[in-house]
Amino acid sequence: MALIRLGFGRQHLCLLRRRSLLLSKLIAVVFAVLLFCEFLIYYLVIFRCDWPEVKTPAHNSGQETLKAMFLADTHLLGEIRGHWLDKLRREWQMERAFQTALWLLQPEVVFILGDIFDEGKWSSPQAWADDVQRFQKIFRHPRHVLLKVVAGNHDIGFHYQMSTYKIKRFEKVFNPERLFSWKGINFVMVNSVALEGDGCNLCSEAEAEIIEISHKLNCSRELLWWLRPRLVLSGHTHSACEVLHGAGTMEISVPSFSWRNRNNPSFIMGMLTPTEYALAKCYLPYENTVLATYCVAVGFLAVLMLAHFKLLASPLLFGWNLLRKLKTT
Repeated sequence: MALIRLGFGRQHLCLLRRRSLLLSKLIAVVFAVLLFCEFLIYYLVIFRCDWPEVKTPAHNSGQETLKAMFLADTHLLGEIRGHWLDKLRREWQMERAFQTALWLLQPEVVFILGDIFDEGKWSSPQAWADDVQRFQKIFRHPRHVLLKVVAGNHDIGFHYQMSTYKIKRFEKVFNPERLFSWKGINFVMVNSVALEGDGCNLCSEAEAEIIEISHKLNCSRELLWWLRPRLVLSGHTHSACEVLHGAGTMEISVPSFSWRNRNNPSFIMGMLTPTEYALAKCYLPYENTVLATYCVAVGFLAVLMLAHFKLLASPLLFGWNLLRKLKTT
């Protein structure tokens, strides 16, 4: 009787060990997949991005080079159209991508060119405060890195939805500075929503600001944007398309940084001097790659559990038997 009990005890202990081993394997696989898909993949993808080289090296011309990162259309979802799970997923992806890019690429200034929020044009004061708080968490940055933001139509409304209240609300959070200069390079931050040219009050104010800046820079009103820019950067697009204006000025539409962008989020890296510039596009991890990795992991876990419960031969045993059969034939 004692021997029978001892046998049952050993069998029970062996069963517990097998279950513990299976649980350990499952936890290890899940942890490894989560670590790769939610953290490491951002480092692996963004690590391949390189800063472009300007045609005339800065050290040869005595000019300093500025590393600038340009992104647009983050479209942080609001309380009306944003499902909590969609918001959680998108914002986590943007946060990991942005923080990884800051750590790996070390930009000196980051520009976000419009449509920071998806529902800023109609959000209530409380919803606006909540959206701003989330933005500040996602796009937090060290003090030595400057963050410059331009309003988009989703932030303050389309042309005839725009109001003084919405503009002031936006400028209270984000620095309304229109002319920004660093290392001898002038950046003009333009509210493009107000450049309809129909003489509305807000449009007239925006045009007056640009004229004032043009006077500061000693430029002529007849030139493009009343200035003479070497490069115009704008948001609201899903690809880094280029347009050459009649005056020979290049306009680059900065791609979307949000995963709302059909699995193709990206941003632009710029090396700038007072006389030259070079731009390069940096892609972020594809959502399809992440989903495929999760699917493969689920399949592997299913095979592992089936093999454990002897519903499926062990993959190693199956391979060994197949190899033996090949050798005997």
